[in-house]
This record gives sequence, structure tokens and C-alpha cells, in this order.
Amino acid sequence: MLRILAINQENELLVNPPLESLEGMKWYWADFNMPTDEETSLLGSFFHFHPLAIEDCIHSLQRPKLEHYENLSFLVFHTLNQKTLEALEVDLFIAENFTVSFHYEDLNEINYVWDYFQRSTSNDRLKPVEVAYKIMDKVVDSFFPIMDEMEDHLLGIENSGEERLAGNMIIQKTFEIRKDLLKLRQTVLPTRDLVYRILESKRFIIQEQKRAYFQDIHDHLIKLSQIIESNRELTSDIRDNYISMNSFRMNNIMKTLTVITTIFMPLTFLAGIYGMNFTNMPELNWDAGYYVILFIMLLIGISMFIWFKYKGWFENG
Repeated sequence: MLRILAINQENELLVNPPLESLEGMKWYWADFNMPTDEETSLLGSFFHFHPLAIEDCIHSLQRPKLEHYENLSFLVFHTLNQKTLEALEVDLFIAENFTVSFHYEDLNEINYVWDYFQRSTSNDRLKPVEVAYKIMDKVVDSFFPIMDEMEDHLLGIENSGEERLAGNMIIQKTFEIRKDLLKLRQTVLPTRDLVYRILESKRFIIQEQKRAYFQDIHDHLIKLSQIIESNRELTSDIRDNYISMNSFRMNNIMKTLTVITTIFMPLTFLAGIYGMNFTNMPELNWDAGYYVILFIMLLIGISMFIWFKYKGWFENG
């Protein structure tokens, strides 16, 4: 679907005027929302964009970038599917009197900006850089709820311990969140670099009063990147703590088993000796021999237990 907002020379807002009338408009925004092949062909046949830029639009996903073609700038950046965190490409062509956006998915961020300008009472605000700023700002704002949800999950894992989550569940959820953080990082960091290039570019069409707005987007992206790195470190800490706790528990188990085995070694030795079927074993003929051996075995077991307890083998840690 191709939809158009335009401001004519009388500063009137027009919705979906004919394509042929766009050349006489003061400003306009053409949005290619889930375009058909026929609509996509208009990028070349009507707007006459550079073939390389058109190719970048058609073959997604491109890395976020800023390129300049004659009298316009070409932007590529990504938003994210809120559920799957799949990267969704947005392409912008920005010139002095128009903005053309191109995306294959119906994006809530762009729909919000579209409704905003359609309801705007100040028609002079529909300027190319204003449209680009609003779209990028809304896209960046959409990253924060994703990040907040990940943080809530991480804090839930960190605070729950064994009370609600089994050990394997902790590791599984931690690695799932770490994977999602990587997806978010792969979108946020290139977008941050892109906005920085916009701020430093001498050819990008940006009014000086709007530079502060793009700087605000850049600050948000820096904050997001710092939060992402902080949470990646937190996932590493949770993983390391889980491994350390497992090692600690395993050491305690092995220590307990070692103590039990060590206590039974001399008892097994005595049982082995008196279990042999030799005839010349005088102790076998003793009336009290059985009770004597049991007493000796009990004495050995108790003595070893007391000794190990004195050495601190039964202490946790």
C-alpha cells in the first residue's frame, strides 16, 4: 500500500493526493507500507531513486547505514518485532521537500507517526527531517519496553534461586535472555553508530534546531547499549554463580561419600578377614569372638567419625 501525506503551496494538508500532483507540493511524505511489486517499481519509474538504493530496499536485511545520492540522503535502520525480536528493516529517502519511507511489514511505529502528522494542526511540521526524526525516535522508544521485560526476567531469576526455579531451568532461561540481549544489541549498536553519523555528517539535511533532537535519540541509544552490556554481565554472573553452587554441592556430596567410604574401609577389611574359610583361625572358635569383632568395628567407626568431625569434614563450606 502506498499512502501519501502532502502540504500544498497554501499550507493545506492533503491525504493521498495523486502521484502526478506531488511535484507541485511544498512538502510530502510517501510511505510504502507492505508494497506490491507494482508499487515497488515506482521507486525507480516515478521517484527516480538510485538503483543501488532501490536494490538495498528490495534485498533486506541491510546493515544500518547512511548514504548520499545527489540531492537526497538514504537511511537504513531496523526496528524489532516485539514478540520474536526479529529485525525489521526501514528505509528512508530524505530530500529538501520530501520523505519516502519503505518497509515490507506493517509497523506500529510508523503508523503512530503517520497518525501524528495526520492529526497535526501545524501543517508546517510535515518536513522531511521532522518525519525522519519522529520515525527514528519512535523506533528507539520501542526498544525500551523490550529491555525492561528482559530486566524483569533477569531480576526474577536472580531473586528466585531454587525457590521457584530448578537448576536446569535457571540456566535455560538465562541463556534465552542472553540470546535475546544479543539480538537487541545487534540492532541497537549499529543504530547508535548510524545516528552518530547523522550528527557528524555535513551532507545530511538537518536544521540546526533539530540537531538536539537527534542528539537526544543518540543519548537514548547510548543508555540502551549500556543497559544491554550491564545485563549481559548479569547473565554471566548468574551463570557463573550457578556453576559455582553446583560445584560446591558436588564437593559436599563427594566429601560425604568419601567420609562414609573411609569409615567402612577398615570395617570391610575386618569383615573380609573373618569371612575367609580357613580352618586354622583360632578366633573362629571363641565363644565371644563375634561380639568382640562387632565391638571393635563399632569402636573403629565411632573413633573415625569423631576424628573426621574434629578435622571439620562435616562442615558446609
